[in-house]
Amino acid sequence: MSPSPLDRPVASQPPPDRVWDDTAGVDVGRGGDRADAGAAGALAGLRVADFSRVLAGPYATMLLADLGAEVVKVERPPHGDDTRSWGPPFAADGTATYFQSVNRNKRSVWWDLADPAAAAAARELAITADVLVENLAPGTMHRFGLGYEDLVADNPGLVYASVTGFGAGAGAGLPGYDLLVQAMGGLMSITGTDAEHPTKVGVALVDVVTGLHATVGILAALAERQRSGRGQRVEVSLLGSTLSALVNQAQAVVGASASPHPMGNAHPSIAPYETFPTAEGVLALAVGNDRQFAALCGALDLDLHEDPRFATNPSRVANRPALVARLATALAGRSAVAWAAILTEAGVPAGPVHDIPGALALAERLGLDPVVDAGGVPTIAHPVRLSRTPATYRLPPPGPAAGPGSS
Repeated sequence: MSPSPLDRPVASQPPPDRVWDDTAGVDVGRGGDRADAGAAGALAGLRVADFSRVLAGPYATMLLADLGAEVVKVERPPHGDDTRSWGPPFAADGTATYFQSVNRNKRSVWWDLADPAAAAAARELAITADVLVENLAPGTMHRFGLGYEDLVADNPGLVYASVTGFGAGAGAGLPGYDLLVQAMGGLMSITGTDAEHPTKVGVALVDVVTGLHATVGILAALAERQRSGRGQRVEVSLLGSTLSALVNQAQAVVGASASPHPMGNAHPSIAPYETFPTAEGVLALAVGNDRQFAALCGALDLDLHEDPRFATNPSRVANRPALVARLATALAGRSAVAWAAILTEAGVPAGPVHDIPGALALAERLGLDPVVDAGGVPTIAHPVRLSRTPATYRLPPPGPAAGPGSS
């Protein structure tokens, strides 16, 4: 196996103008012995060169950083990552909370890659990295001498992850924004109340799922590198991730020539599996089998489970309107919170619809510790809990550039 690229030094001299570590004003090549390198984490000793921006790539690199990887985020002066200006809302220090959400545990350098000196410094970073993540327009990295083929000879162990909107082939020229891919990728066609009003999901879910897929690909490539000593290219697209995330809906098309359509909060294959108004608040019912449906009927003092129209899940799906009408009448007498307590006790999956503050409060009550402190900035906790090498929160999201060439 070839030596780790971490064994090789970066530049021996501080970088030139517009090459600046905004957290400490030091050369990024000193990362191996820094206190923030995540020494106790599962990915300690791993260096990630992060040339990504906005959401999918930064989310992936933050997940790696939380698990101990040293992440150096490369931003273009004078404004840096686009999401630095995506507000409101802004935190008290003026930082966009959008940027904060996916950039903790990173150090930032502001390099104009059109400057040959900055491009050379970026190359030094790349050839000392274990992982490089980029989501620039296809061909951009190669133009600056930072493409996979430009680096692999000097860093054969490099895992090089590229995130695109529609792939690097025929779709290379299409802009990769979450809204466009939700629309063009079919997700909006099954979201909302009817086909005349296609609706996007309330968060950039395509970007998030793509970031998760990129992380899986990176970790798989790193695991394979343990056997071969060689890195490889990892390619993920927003469109490909969307189609994968459509799971049963996409399989219905390719496996049964079905034509999925928007159904509001109902489910195409399960009933009752949707929301219901109550005396106060909205209740979500997720009845996944006949046993649960019988328990629901018992809690509501109904005999619907004995009616042939509702006795099995396929029959309930076929007779959904009549079923929903009966259940809506029965549920109108109590609040969503009251019904949730009664139905949960009866073994029926049910819960009130919360807003985000309510969801955070629920997680806190359940002991999930949803909010953590990252260098004085409150952020949402890493979702994976490891028993021996848990996620750590060592650095706040990097502030604006504080050195030469800063805005």
